Order: sequence, then C-alpha cells, then structure tokens
Amino acid sequence: MRILIAEDQKDLNRIITKRLSAEGYYVDSCFDGEEALSYIEMAEYDGIILDIMMPKRDGLSVLHSLREKGIGTPVLFLTARDTVEDRVLGLDSGADDYLVKPFAFDELIARIRAMTRKSAGNSSNIFSVADLVMDTASHTVTRGGREIALSAKEFSLLEYLLRNKGHVLSRTMIENNLWNFDYSGGTNAVDVYIRYLRKKVDDGFEPKLIHTVRGCGYVLKENQVLP
Repeated sequence: MRILIAEDQKDLNRIITKRLSAEGYYVDSCFDGEEALSYIEMAEYDGIILDIMMPKRDGLSVLHSLREKGIGTPVLFLTARDTVEDRVLGLDSGADDYLVKPFAFDELIARIRAMTRKSAGNSSNIFSVADLVMDTASHTVTRGGREIALSAKEFSLLEYLLRNKGHVLSRTMIENNLWNFDYSGGTNAVDVYIRYLRKKVDDGFEPKLIHTVRGCGYVLKENQVLP
C-alpha cells in the first residue's frame, strides 16, 4: 500500500518512513501542510498520516480541504496534542484515527491496517478470492492451502488486486499505488510484476484469477474476462 507521511519533525519523519518501508509500504513524505496537499493532488494513497501542528497549513486545515474536495482517503492524526478535546476535534473533523506521540511503532502499524481494511470494506486482515487467501497481518499468502512465497513487491501488487477484486485497474493506477515519487524504473514494470505474480498464483491452479482486460489493465476475479 502507498502511504503519505506529513510530519514536520524531520528525524521522526525519516524514522517512520524507514520503518514503514521495511514493513512493505510505499511511502512518500513531506514536512508541511501545503506540500501534503500537493502530494495528495498528484497521487492516490491508501492512507495518510498527518501531524496536526505543521507549518504553512496545519493538519486540521489539510484534512478539512481533503474532505471538502470529496477525498475519502483514510487519515490518521499523529500528534502531541493529547487532551480529550483535541481527540474529539480531530475525529469530528473527519479523521479515521488519532494516535498521540510518543507512540509504539507496532501500534501505529496495527492502526494503519485497521483503518485501511475498513476503507476497503473488510472486517479483518484476511482478503480472499476463490481459494487464494492473503493475511496482511502475518504477511502470508496461500492458494488451495499451499503457502506461496512472494517478494515484497509481488505481495503489495497482489494486495492491491485483492483489495480491488472485480475492478479493472489500469497500469497507471497500479504504478501509482506501488511506487513512490522516487521510482525511476522501466515503463513496463507493471507488466513484468504481473507476469511474476501469475507464475506463482495462477500457474498450476484453476480457475485462473489474474486477467488482462485489453486496452484497460488487469483485474483479479474468478470468472474469465472476455477479450
């Protein structure tokens, strides 16, 4: 999943970015509210982590702008403002969660999982289609009861497909979700990773689950897509 971190404490920003990246997230980071809005206008995120007290525009102002524009991306406030009134204001402003500094990193990860699965309409960390099952908490994938070993990028691609099963995803949508702004790979990277994933998820199994929709992109579903 692709996450945006807007936090003006540069050391903390770098630590969170590094830890989330190690967990398999694709992370963009910025240091003020105006920059956060610019990032959000240019990319699609699965979740946003916002500090409240930022320069140029504070987190509450950023969130208000997002919700006014109809952008429903899950937002977690990560802030030192710890009174009950602060929490109520943050949640009533449209945030999906509120975590006070200092915090345990494991709790931050759990809260990110919870708010993103809720936005995907899932009540647990389990995503499935046919006999393909992914557990995002244990980071495991099985098909027909057999465990499948995936690279970090393959896992992220499959998670994106599963979260959007039945929906056609264009190459641009997949690229925007799986790579941050620092990516400088080839233009056929999406096709390459789809090919890798098909070999592991579909080869030797029925029914085939990953389908190409000509001129549009890819879809994960049980039924065959007509060309």
